[in-house]
Amino acid sequence: MVRFHTDLDVWNKARQLALEVYRTTKGFPREELYGLTSQLRRAAIAVVANIAEGSARRGRREFLQFCYVARGSSTEVETLLIIAKDLGWLSVHDYEELGTDIKVFLKC
Repeated sequence: MVRFHTDLDVWNKARQLALEVYRTTKGFPREELYGLTSQLRRAAIAVVANIAEGSARRGRREFLQFCYVARGSSTEVETLLIIAKDLGWLSVHDYEELGTDIKVFLKC
């Protein structure tokens, strides 16, 4: 049985995704700091934070509910990355790499 959220593979993958989103968005236009950049970062953090919070709940049912919320946030991240790619702020290569990471959460 998993005792801590840090022991969960899905939490570690979500943490890596959040770090990559932060690294990637450093190159976004400065005027987007409070727009797409901020929203993308918040959504990525929401994925990892909801997995952590859900793992601290007592019941499996509660944990699953938080996983569903994390899954929804991962869909938001995916959508925002598509927009960033369409605007030319994100290369196709970076989009595909981040998109592959997001697919892990969408399969849950």
